[in-house]
Amino acid sequence: MAVKIRLARRGRKKAAMYDIVVADSRAPRDGRFIEKLGTYNPLTNPASINFDADKAFDWLMKGAQPTDTVRAMLSYRGVLFRKHLQLGVIKGAITQDVADQRLQQWNDEKTAKIEGKRTNVGAAKDEARKQQLAAETKVREARAEALRQKQAAAAAANAPAAEAPEAAEAPAESTEENA
Repeated sequence: MAVKIRLARRGRKKAAMYDIVVADSRAPRDGRFIEKLGTYNPLTNPASINFDADKAFDWLMKGAQPTDTVRAMLSYRGVLFRKHLQLGVIKGAITQDVADQRLQQWNDEKTAKIEGKRTNVGAAKDEARKQQLAAETKVREARAEALRQKQAAAAAANAPAAEAPEAAEAPAESTEENA
């Protein structure tokens, strides 16, 4: 029986989530499986990959073949690197202590890289929000200035009209005084 580690789709339309499962290669995609290893959510940034790395490692050592997508996830989490190191230990190329040390060093570097991406995504989102707020403030101030100018023009138009009858009355009064 050929065993595969693959994804089984679940979730609603256009909001897919996947289970990472170990299944017989002849079983349908969303059908019967042997064991569920974890979940994968591609909609988050970065994608959420949660699975039991020890179980995945055990299945890989037993000969289970991952699909391309699951292979990328296992590589991302270091399970394939762990398998590579373990095969070196089995062949006698390195000791178990050296393999564990190399795996721990790789995990530390990868964790720092992932955390850096998360902070960069958050910082970029905050920066975009600040730029959008600044642009909205600029537009609001421009509209307020245009409204002030329009009101000033309307007030100036009304002011000469109001002063004109007073000016007309003033010469009339002076002619009466002269007469």
